Amino acid sequence: MRTVRLIARLDIKAPNLIKGVHLEGLRKIGDPNVYARKYYDLGADELLYMDIVASLYERNSLPEIVERATRDVFVPMTVGGGVRSLDDARKLLACGADKVAINTAAVKRPTLISEIAQHFGSQATVLSIEAKRAVAGRWEAYTDNGREHTGLDVVEWAKRAAEMGAGEILLTSVDQEGTRKGFDVGLVRAVTDVVTIPVIASGGMGTPVHLVEVVHNGGADAVAIADILHYDRATIGEIRRAASAASIPVRAMAA
Repeated sequence: MRTVRLIARLDIKAPNLIKGVHLEGLRKIGDPNVYARKYYDLGADELLYMDIVASLYERNSLPEIVERATRDVFVPMTVGGGVRSLDDARKLLACGADKVAINTAAVKRPTLISEIAQHFGSQATVLSIEAKRAVAGRWEAYTDNGREHTGLDVVEWAKRAAEMGAGEILLTSVDQEGTRKGFDVGLVRAVTDVVTIPVIASGGMGTPVHLVEVVHNGGADAVAIADILHYDRATIGEIRRAASAASIPVRAMAA
């Protein structure tokens, strides 16, 4: 088993860190960089910034936020939202992002996955999938923050993206997101069964036990953590200790 990464997820709308339920009903939390620095100090393995309305409004507010973050944060950062071209990816990487996440633009033009992978490497190319249950055992990919149908089967889309050069998949369950009821383990397992690249489980973590379930039963390589951190219901250290206690390999923290 790979070392499981604990990734602090920061959803951004304009200058604010926000949080919702099912990607809706968004509430302002605060300054994203204050929280980014806090999570870095507390031991997050990576940070994930997502501008959740960028595709909707065809703009991206993240370059400045990312540039500020890199002054204080020294772990890998994945940045997504509104990435529509190689030039968009280049700008974010130049600002200090280590990886770019694409969703809407990749659905519209799948060759964007290959283009970014060829220019910047698969390790910098993350396909973000917003998944909703369709029927038992099947999920459909959505765009625009879970609003727009794509008609794409999530498992087939993930498999195709991996073949086209994506180095990682960010898999968000819209059904579970913000509910604190746990990850959609079946969804994660369905994807990890068909790809060899890392899969980040996102959406639904309410307790450290949920991480244990999605790693042991879903095969997740990483978890994106938001609500549980933003509302101080568990620290990254507590989550890390719970993972270790369940024999899940995680990065050791300096004493």
